[in-house]
Amino acid sequence: MSSTIADSRARGAYYVLGHSGAEQDRLIRQAMLLAPFTERLFRDAGIGAGQRVLDVGSGVGDVSMVAARLVGPSGEVVGVERDASYVARARERVAALGLRNVTFVHGDVTDLAVEGSFDAAVGRMVLSFLPDPVAVLRSLARVLVPGGAIAFHEPMWSPALAVSARVPLWSQVMTTIHEIFKHSRATPDMGLDLCGRFEQAGLPAPRMHVEIPLATDSMIAELQRDLLRTLLPAAAEHGVSMSALGDLDTLPERVHAAALEASSPICFVAMVGAWAKRPG
Repeated sequence: MSSTIADSRARGAYYVLGHSGAEQDRLIRQAMLLAPFTERLFRDAGIGAGQRVLDVGSGVGDVSMVAARLVGPSGEVVGVERDASYVARARERVAALGLRNVTFVHGDVTDLAVEGSFDAAVGRMVLSFLPDPVAVLRSLARVLVPGGAIAFHEPMWSPALAVSARVPLWSQVMTTIHEIFKHSRATPDMGLDLCGRFEQAGLPAPRMHVEIPLATDSMIAELQRDLLRTLLPAAAEHGVSMSALGDLDTLPERVHAAALEASSPICFVAMVGAWAKRPG
């Protein structure tokens, strides 16, 4: 077991993606791909000007920045993130952009400690990595005003694996990543589980939709290649081989060539958006 994984488990929290600078950079590039999908979800949930929004598992700040654009200068976004280096990076980024309506708090979403009430609570790719997402949803509902919205964007791998079959090399990439997540106590299909999780938390059945980002260039392949690099320690721990993928340095180029030969785009993981209102 790598020291990073061992140290994380010793602290009682294991996040398979870690918190390295390279992983922060990958998340920022991934956020550029997902931003339009997340913004549509937030608009559907009624997030808008003047609202106060809580972003849990805020990472390096990308989801908070999407919300900040929607609530405008008269609104406020509070991001909660358990890793101090991510909080520091997020603060630097919003300062560089001159966003004065976003603040970040160093804290744990599983032991939420925030002041005041919120018009909405949001998150992206957060519940998938939590041991008790229902408890977190309950705690978020308690800090919402009556009629406040809860909106989450979570992955669903099963349709992405099916779409990827058109490009065998890409299918191998996605299958490998999915296998590592399954072994790492993540919930790869949390998106599909959101309906039940919301209802178990005492919320109404959410409104839901699913979207799969597609691309014909190498952007998605580069993102997933870098994700594989992040996952190398976990793959070694769980005995998941990456040998069939060949040299990771050349993987995006080989995927792009295979996609051209198949006359097919490649896909990112499917993203399920779900939102509901706290009963008044």
